[in-house]
Amino acid sequence: MGSQMTENMQAAVSGVHPHARRLGSVSEITGLLSSVGYLATEHTSTVLQLADQLGKPILIEGPTGSGKTDLGISLAAATGTRLIRMQCYEGLDEAKALYEWNYSKQLLRIMAGRVSGWSGTGEGQDVDIFTDEYLLTRPLLDAIRATEPVILLIDEVDRLDVEAEALLLEVLSDFQVSIPGLGTVTGAQVPMVFLTSNSTRDLSEALKRRCLYLHIDYPTTPRERDILRARVPGISEHLAGQLAAFVASLRQLDLQQVPSVSQTLEWARTLLALGAQDLDAGLASESLDTVLSNRSDVERAAAQLAAGRLGSW
Repeated sequence: MGSQMTENMQAAVSGVHPHARRLGSVSEITGLLSSVGYLATEHTSTVLQLADQLGKPILIEGPTGSGKTDLGISLAAATGTRLIRMQCYEGLDEAKALYEWNYSKQLLRIMAGRVSGWSGTGEGQDVDIFTDEYLLTRPLLDAIRATEPVILLIDEVDRLDVEAEALLLEVLSDFQVSIPGLGTVTGAQVPMVFLTSNSTRDLSEALKRRCLYLHIDYPTTPRERDILRARVPGISEHLAGQLAAFVASLRQLDLQQVPSVSQTLEWARTLLALGAQDLDAGLASESLDTVLSNRSDVERAAAQLAAGRLGSW
């Protein structure tokens, strides 16, 4: 007990969270992510190191498809840590984010109790319908109750309404929750938390202050070439460079949906399956619908390609 108190006091003085996982140095984190094909910048690895040491969530903002979600997924894969993912959407409430009671099971138990003379109140009885047996655990409560290290990925937090965001802030502040009939559940450890946002609305200042901030933009052409080389087995450096440069040109157009990194990867796999080793205008035109998912975008890009306005690649 004394040594644990000493460790916690030293951690508080040094600014390191007592439950830190200690991912390692910035270079070690970069190498860890690289082992599963995620090429992190030095800045990204630095933010991960700080979040790990301080026990703070990371708020990741950036355009759709830039690799925000993949960061949390890749870190979980690289460390062998269980990933708990909560996909946010408008109307998400406490029952879907935190917990709810299994009302059907409770009702069946009450009906069975009537036959045997059980009242269902739990008073003076050995059976109670407000126990773990009847609790449906949702992502936030799952992360709080986890005894082993977990990574909590809260995806597209900007889609939540104000009430749900307030609930999220409350949970992230203390990592504990009070459940009527069951009591207060306090986390045994602090998960590493990633919150992603496409910046469709401004998040509250209270939530922002709770988190470390990280902005992830689309990769530069050289970095996207390296991502292709790391994630698409068998692709040549030449073809990877051509695809990265072509996609960079597409992202300069006024498109309804800019190509994501995952679409670039899928395009590369498609071309390799067709036996392509070189990208020319004809092949690019024929396969635009692989890297673009909107018909008007495909038509706009095809017109720019035919006019020779997509740069050199």
